[in-house]
Amino acid sequence: MRPLPRRPRLPGGPRVRNALSAALIALACLLVPFGALAAWAAYGLADTGRYVAAMAPLASDPDVRDAVADTVGDGILAEADVGRARGVVGPFVHDAVRSFTGTETYRTAWDAANRTVHDAVLRALRDDHADGAVTVDLAPVTARVKAQLTADHMPLAHRIPVEHTAVAVLPADEADRLRKGYHVLDVAAFWLPLGAVVFALAGIAVATCRRRAVTATGLGTALGGALLALAVAIGRRLTVAGLPDEPHRPAAAAVYDALTTTLRTASWLLVALGLAVAAASWLTGRYGRRRTPPRPSPRAARP
Repeated sequence: MRPLPRRPRLPGGPRVRNALSAALIALACLLVPFGALAAWAAYGLADTGRYVAAMAPLASDPDVRDAVADTVGDGILAEADVGRARGVVGPFVHDAVRSFTGTETYRTAWDAANRTVHDAVLRALRDDHADGAVTVDLAPVTARVKAQLTADHMPLAHRIPVEHTAVAVLPADEADRLRKGYHVLDVAAFWLPLGAVVFALAGIAVATCRRRAVTATGLGTALGGALLALAVAIGRRLTVAGLPDEPHRPAAAAVYDALTTTLRTASWLLVALGLAVAAASWLTGRYGRRRTPPRPSPRAARP
C-alpha cells in the first residue's frame, strides 16, 4: 500500500510563517478602515447624483430650515436696505422665508443649488488646468425664490436683485490643494480595498493554522470597522465644535450626518462581517475536532 503524498511545505519554520502571517493580516486589517474611507469619499461624495440624494432630505430638517431662513432673510434685508425699519420688518421677513422653506419650490431650489455647487467643485477638482477660485452663478435659484416670495405677497420681495454674480464656493489656494488630494484619493479608493483583500488572503495561506488566521482576520476586520465608526463620531464632534456660529451648529450636524450615513453603515457592516467570520471559524474548529473519529493505530490495522 503506497503512502499518501505529503502536502508541500512552504519555506521557513512555523515561527517564521506565523510571524509573516500575523504581519500580513495586521496590514490587511489596517487597510480596511482607510480603504472604506477612501471608497466612500471617491464613489460617494464625488458622485453628484448621490450627493444630491443625500442632501435632499435636509430640505425638511428643522435646523437646516432655520439656518436657511436666517441667512436668506438677512440677505434680503441687506439688499432691500430697509434702514431703521429693520427691527419692524425683519421678523416678518424671517417668518415669510421660514414659511417658504416648507414649499415644494424651496425643495426644488435646494436640489438645484446643491447640484450646481457640487458640479462646479467637481469640475474644478478633476481639471488639472483649472486656475483660480471655484465660483457658481446662483441667479437661477434666486429667481425661483423671488418668484415664489412675490406670489406669496411677501413685502420687499420685488426688490430682491437677481444678478449673475459669481459666488466663490472654494478659494483658489484650497482648490489647488484639494485637487492634488482628490487624485490621490481616486487612486487609493481602488488600491486600498484590493490590497486589504490580497494581504488577508496571503496571510491566511502562509499561516500554519489557517483556521486561527481566519479568526484573527475576522476580529481585525471588526476592530477596523469599530475604529472607523469611532473616527466618524469624533469627526462629527470636532466639526460641529469648530464652527464659530453657534446657533447654526445643529444644522451643520445634520449635514454631517447626512453625508456620512453611508460611511457609518459601512463601518457597522465591517464589524458584523468580521465578528460573523471569526465566530464561524471558531465554532467550526471547536466542534469539528469533537466529531472527527480517532484514527486506528498501525498495530490494530494489521491482520
